Amino acid sequence: MPGILDSTATRGVMGVDWEQRLDFDRLRTQRLARLKAELQGSEVGALLAFDFANIRYMTATHIGTWAIDKMIRFSLLTRNSDPISWDFGSAAKHHKLFNPWLDQTTAEADADPHAPHHGATRPRAESGARAGISLLRGAFSPDAAMAEKVAEKIKRELEKFGLLNEPLGVDVIELPILFALQKAGITVVDGQQIFLEARRIKTSDEITLLTQAASMVDAAYEDLYSFLRPGVRENECVGLVSKALYDLGSEYVEGVNAISGERCSPHPHVFSDRLIRPGDPAFFDILHSFNGYRTCYYRTFAVGSASMAQRDAYKRAREYMDHAIALVRPGATTADIVSVWPKAQEFGFPDEEAAFALQYGHGVGLSIWEKPIFSRLVSLDYPEILEEGMVFALETYWPAADGIGAARIEEEVVVTADGCEVITKFPAEDLLVAGKRYFTVDGPLSTLRDSQSHLNTAAGQGTNA
Repeated sequence: MPGILDSTATRGVMGVDWEQRLDFDRLRTQRLARLKAELQGSEVGALLAFDFANIRYMTATHIGTWAIDKMIRFSLLTRNSDPISWDFGSAAKHHKLFNPWLDQTTAEADADPHAPHHGATRPRAESGARAGISLLRGAFSPDAAMAEKVAEKIKRELEKFGLLNEPLGVDVIELPILFALQKAGITVVDGQQIFLEARRIKTSDEITLLTQAASMVDAAYEDLYSFLRPGVRENECVGLVSKALYDLGSEYVEGVNAISGERCSPHPHVFSDRLIRPGDPAFFDILHSFNGYRTCYYRTFAVGSASMAQRDAYKRAREYMDHAIALVRPGATTADIVSVWPKAQEFGFPDEEAAFALQYGHGVGLSIWEKPIFSRLVSLDYPEILEEGMVFALETYWPAADGIGAARIEEEVVVTADGCEVITKFPAEDLLVAGKRYFTVDGPLSTLRDSQSHLNTAAGQGTNA
């Protein structure tokens, strides 16, 4: 059997008949098994999901990324049944046709008593693909009683499977639905932790998908490095990266943070239409998904040339990254990692909350910012233990001494049996200079220089006799 490390190999984005690649049936089965195990070990009788990533993890259904923020779909998993997915309009009919796993069950109480057995899997008494709609984030009139209709659907299943008196774990919820469930006599508790605990350790197929997603960003950075030069705008870089990823088969480009020049410090976390200038620092974060699995992947460049201050900032950010990666192994904790990172006051912030997400780490999977979380804000007091099969991103940041630039580096790592493997492979061990090389009468212009030309001459520096 291949080990967990073998799942970081990339073999193409399509399924083929001549090579064993990703096993989607295994992916669906193993994800659901992990979630069922967490449910059985909890105090709740059932899990209700409105969060897009949790629904996908539970049901292996997907209706497009346009629905991510609308909370229009919901899914239920009980101790005594397989998942039920209530979906938007014709999506339910589509699932009935193309998602056969929603009409199968391994639970006796859920099975059609008249159907023949097929090993451990049997046809369901009722389909798990059903039409249903939530509140459209309040767009429905309260008079339409849509919240009550959702509560009725959930109550029916809890009664059917003998779980009405057990707590119902919910990930995120609109208040009218919460009130309707409570009015129906259902005790609602936090179920998000159950989902995130199930998703904490990745299966081999999940790691393969995460590695493939990262490889697509490798390619996007290659295009971006060739494109960067004075005169292009941050938003043009966003467009270039987005096209590259969609051409490669990305499902969703969640965002491209494109930050340059004076905007680097403090980090604004949003791109603009700023024109990139000679000597600018520029850093980027590329977030996209491949078959649902995400990336969070920073790289920093100097455009044309880099100042001494920018080079020093990059070296500092790289050192913090390398010291952190060196500690990653099963049994280490998030506290171990963040202990080698600087305190907020060391890089210009009053406290860890004000500096949050600059020296940072987070799990990556069907969403970003999964478990575990690495931050001096919480990890020293509430450490989490690293385990084989975790996939997370580590991010470091350091402002340049000139008060303008900064460096930002991020690596995604898979925890292996005896350490880790980095799956973000665009070069980052030293600061890269993008853009054309310039030549003077005396030869190539140094790429380590101040962007103000006079500061690179003896007269401008005041050092000539």
